[in-house]
Amino acid sequence: MSDEKRDDLPLEEVSTEGEIELINEPKETPHVAGMTPEEIELKWYREVYRGDSMKQLTLRAVVMGALLGAFMSLSNLYVGLKTGWAMGVAITACILSYTIWKALMAALPFLFKSEMSILENNCMQSTASSAGFSTGGTMVSAISAYLIITGTHMPWTVLTLWTVFLAMLGVFIAIPMKRQMINIEQLKFPSGIAAAETLKSLHAKGAEAAGKAKALGLAGVFGAIVAWMRDAGIRASWLGSPSWMPEKLSLPGSLAIPGTLKGFALPQWTISFEVGAMMIAAGAIIGWKVTWSMLLGATINYGVLAPWAAQAGAIDTAKLGYRAIVQWSTWAGSAIMVTSGLFMFALQWKTVLRAFGGISNIFHKRPETAADPLASIEVPGTWFITGASLSGLGCIMVLHHYFQTSLWMGLVAVLLTFFLAIVAARSTGESDITPIGAMGKITQLAFGALAPSNMTTNLMTASVTAGAAGATADLLTDLKSGYLLGANPRQQFLAQFLGIFAGTLVVVPAFYILVPTAASLGTDQWPAPSAQVWAAVARLLSNGIHSLHPTARMGLLVGGLIGLAIPLLELAFPKRRKYIPSAMGLGISMVIPFYNSLSMFIGGSIAFILEKKAKAAADKYLIPSSSGIIAGESIIGILIALL
Repeated sequence: MSDEKRDDLPLEEVSTEGEIELINEPKETPHVAGMTPEEIELKWYREVYRGDSMKQLTLRAVVMGALLGAFMSLSNLYVGLKTGWAMGVAITACILSYTIWKALMAALPFLFKSEMSILENNCMQSTASSAGFSTGGTMVSAISAYLIITGTHMPWTVLTLWTVFLAMLGVFIAIPMKRQMINIEQLKFPSGIAAAETLKSLHAKGAEAAGKAKALGLAGVFGAIVAWMRDAGIRASWLGSPSWMPEKLSLPGSLAIPGTLKGFALPQWTISFEVGAMMIAAGAIIGWKVTWSMLLGATINYGVLAPWAAQAGAIDTAKLGYRAIVQWSTWAGSAIMVTSGLFMFALQWKTVLRAFGGISNIFHKRPETAADPLASIEVPGTWFITGASLSGLGCIMVLHHYFQTSLWMGLVAVLLTFFLAIVAARSTGESDITPIGAMGKITQLAFGALAPSNMTTNLMTASVTAGAAGATADLLTDLKSGYLLGANPRQQFLAQFLGIFAGTLVVVPAFYILVPTAASLGTDQWPAPSAQVWAAVARLLSNGIHSLHPTARMGLLVGGLIGLAIPLLELAFPKRRKYIPSAMGLGISMVIPFYNSLSMFIGGSIAFILEKKAKAAADKYLIPSSSGIIAGESIIGILIALL
């Protein structure tokens, strides 16, 4: 599952536009029409299942998945702190695993003697996805927001336990949903289908697999070189000190756009060009509509609204720059994203009703007289009861002992998380949109009433919902891939569970190193837009809007109305949707620097042109190439930061 390219949803959500185009799945599955749930499952078991005849949960698959997932958890942490997005890793992990294993077989045939089976690669994908995505989601949102508000890091033991318990809770919550949503209702989970199709192409078409792998590898090298030359440079001494070469050959961090605005140089308004390929690649994945909306919003915010606010005294011109501007503009941007996200969520009332109406079906117990051939391969309900109880209790204890949240409020947060995770999972299954941001905001609003003056409780209870709901949707997406490939769901669940610990082992210490103090957030290096939104909502619910500058209050009101107006316009003019800006794009453009929006617009434009002029090549290479650039540049960026 990819994690945020969705149109019109808050920052923490996920995106897979490019991946969805890889397949053309019918909306309904004709062969299940008129069949009972038992008949549907029996048909799959007889015709598709092959988990008993093919290797799946092997040591090499789990180790490879853990290493790749740990590697990509760093990439997601880097990208999340930069943009607020979390990129899905499943397809990238599939291609990387296949490529690396092939290379190892060629280089060390005496150690790596046989290829991984398609189910081993699927199992590896589950481990990597869990490690790379499920563990770090709240780091760039609620955890960073906690650091912004309190000014201090929580102890590493607390953060480690919190990360593990949240991911575990989400994974265990998914257990009772799997058979109903995937086996019976046959929900699409488009990213899961895309990952399954990718695995099929890798194992069945050598030339196509090699092409995708080569594209990802070359793009990764390109991204790494750009990042190294920009952040570290190439020293002449490394190349034998040739006389013609300057002492250090490097790229600038940004290129200034000449000109002034209200007497200040354009770069002081963040209007410049960022030297780098990662944001361009992210824009290519995110898509055209969101990226042109971002450029529109950034132009209005930094070119019109911010200068006006500065003249009104709302922005300190003595310290003019990204941090000074975003402290003001985050209110309008947050309002657009929160109201549009919650309103779009409310518009999905049929999905919500089906989700809650299907709770009894989720726990449907088959008649004792009916044989259940899947009983030995599906994850048993006892695992859900035990795992959800222990991980939920762990969340409640951390909330109570470290964040001083009452036990009953902790219990409410966990119970609310279960119901909201059902809605989030169903939304992912039907639309490939995981509304993590909207889920978190619902919890923030609920605890804004239950604990109106406690920002910490507001943030951390919402963190339970967002973290667990994301992990639930991620596992179900991976289980969809396994379902299509005939995998053993119990073994796939274990792979996903093991990935939690690999990701936590890497992402927790990396977070402390990359973000040593609260001052690191909200800077040009780590804008942390998602955290800014979470912190802004917590402050608003705690202090009230009277503490804001009048222009910020105006921005809050106007932004909220815009967030409502855009979905209404899309409903009123469905044939004109492509001309209506994305609310999410407009909102996020107000909490990241202008140069980020510009780079993403360039990437979205490149993708748009390729999809129009060379659709076959774009479908085949756009996602691998963009993923490679993001992985290469972000990992080198992290390496340099660590050094």
